[in-house]
Amino acid sequence: MRVIIDATPLLVRSAGVKNYLYYWIEALRRTAGGKAIRTFPALPRLGPLAHDRSIAGFCRSTYTLAALAAANYTPLPVLDGIARGADLFHASSLTQRPPKRPRLTTTVHDLTSRLMPELHPAANRRADRNHAELLRRADRIIAVSECTRCDAIRVLGLAPEKIVVIHSGVADPFFAVSAADLAAVRARYNLTRPFVLSVGTIEPRKNIDGLLDAFEALPAALREEFDLVIAGPLGWASGATAERVKRVRYLGYVAEPDLAPLTAAATVFAYPSLYEGFGFPVAQAMAAGVPVITSNISSLPEIAGDAALLVDPRSLAELRDGLARLLLSPDLRAELASRGGARAAAFRWDICAEKSIQFFREVAGT
Repeated sequence: MRVIIDATPLLVRSAGVKNYLYYWIEALRRTAGGKAIRTFPALPRLGPLAHDRSIAGFCRSTYTLAALAAANYTPLPVLDGIARGADLFHASSLTQRPPKRPRLTTTVHDLTSRLMPELHPAANRRADRNHAELLRRADRIIAVSECTRCDAIRVLGLAPEKIVVIHSGVADPFFAVSAADLAAVRARYNLTRPFVLSVGTIEPRKNIDGLLDAFEALPAALREEFDLVIAGPLGWASGATAERVKRVRYLGYVAEPDLAPLTAAATVFAYPSLYEGFGFPVAQAMAAGVPVITSNISSLPEIAGDAALLVDPRSLAELRDGLARLLLSPDLRAELASRGGARAAAFRWDICAEKSIQFFREVAGT
């Protein structure tokens, strides 16, 4: 069996999808070997993961993205030549005209721009419309959660038997953060007080305004004892939201090596997102042994199980009271941290890779 993974999202600025592809490809190669799992572009070894730039360098990135544009917008059979000899081509959302001969698979991460179009810029909505066409053409599909699978069936009318759920994973560093790394990240970001942490691109779906409102509504004594720390690049948030974020401990984009120790250093991890297809930050926080408060909607209850405090993200009172409850109760924090570590053990990339290889074998008929 020979599989080509469309890795072009690794060449552009991206968050969750880039995280998924990077660690998934590494785990697939550990499980099946580099000869079975190839990539477009050819990346025998993946460079360091950086969400704000390409992992492949300027020349290779420029050449590959030009080839992808030719494949998408001209009659030239660019990908047919690249996929010659492959049994399967696993396409990303950037591919509009996949190769004709190999069996076609893809991953659906979420349906957020269909369910909440008002929260997304036009470019996102257009890209997701293109991917919806690819989903309809695909022979089989991986969904990263049961929630996403159900949304794809309901919203896009896809056949249920076409989609299999394979949960994403959490990178190994989150499971074992050293005391030295914790101390170093605290010093690097001047984190001198205990803090509530939220991580993610600053955009409307992440409900950062709701979190800021809830934190501001906490008793003054709690706000004096704990900081609110927000990490992540400014996406398409409103100017007002961006200004509010900058008035708390806003760290901006945090490099991948710092993310696990930063997460582990938090007293509480808060993630009141309005919709998630999987919710990497929640799974990562659980793996790092940090108690989590998150939303009771979309995939988040599926991922968190009983290992997080679930609240209505649109309710100021629920989010405020949940934060206060966690900050005031070390026992509850310890209980959720313990449950979270056990829960996160199910979200290992090697487990995801083993299930994905079995999926590929079934599609290829091997």
